[in-house]
Amino acid sequence: MNIQLLKTFCLVVETGSINQTAKQLYLTQPAVTKHIHQLEVEYGTLLFNRNDGRLTLSDSGQILYPFAKSIVQDFNQSKEAVATSIKGYEHALKIGASLTIGEYLLPRLLGSFKHQNPDYHLSLFVENTPKILELLLDDIIDFALVEGLVETTKLSVEKMKEDELVLIHPPNHPWSDKNEIEMNEILQERMIWREPSSGTRTITENFLKQWGILDKIDSYMELGSTQAIKSAVEAGLGISIVSKLTVSREIEQGFLKEIKIKDVVLSRNLWMVWKPKKFTKKSVTAFTEFIRTQ
Repeated sequence: MNIQLLKTFCLVVETGSINQTAKQLYLTQPAVTKHIHQLEVEYGTLLFNRNDGRLTLSDSGQILYPFAKSIVQDFNQSKEAVATSIKGYEHALKIGASLTIGEYLLPRLLGSFKHQNPDYHLSLFVENTPKILELLLDDIIDFALVEGLVETTKLSVEKMKEDELVLIHPPNHPWSDKNEIEMNEILQERMIWREPSSGTRTITENFLKQWGILDKIDSYMELGSTQAIKSAVEAGLGISIVSKLTVSREIEQGFLKEIKIKDVVLSRNLWMVWKPKKFTKKSVTAFTEFIRTQ
């Protein structure tokens, strides 16, 4: 069978459109339709239902898709392995990290790992948790470190470490004279959030929901980076809950203050994530073991 037929089939499933598939593959629409027809002849069944110009997977198509996706991914990996074997495929490592880890934790770890393994070639991708997991599932990266929830069973997940979340406020805030506050005192303040896809925000919202106060909080502002949040809090625009990794320096220098919440310790786990494969690259094994020792 021509592997291109399966590639075309998978892309039609994922885009839901013959037209979009044709554009992405630089083919004509009749060529894409021909690929699907050839595959249907091969399997002796219709793979799509065609109603009013819309394509939906048939029962047979739904059965075929996960197999086709796996075959295409294995084929791509085999091509990459063979094509780059003389260029050190086993020593290349593409790491994905969610924003907090990628900006504040991983640079030091990568420096130490590279010092111990100078022959490895490292590439780093920093995105939000959902995007990093998507890159991992699509074999764009080899390994991921994320702080958000990993809800798919297609990936292997292992706890890397625990990360404390802290409530921060500007130095001139009335809380500066206190050692701790009651939980309901948060309701008197304006909360500054990360974007909804942020792992930190998801965990914080779940925590506040458990305390029954999430819907009562004044959600004053959403910002797309931790650095922007730190600047906004320092400027007196509100308060926020962030990873302690991201504000240790500002707290030490006095630009921001941390306040404890009475009887509350808020933390989340940081995760190592990888895609189970028949053949694990030497670089992935080495980096996994390195992280476990840190």
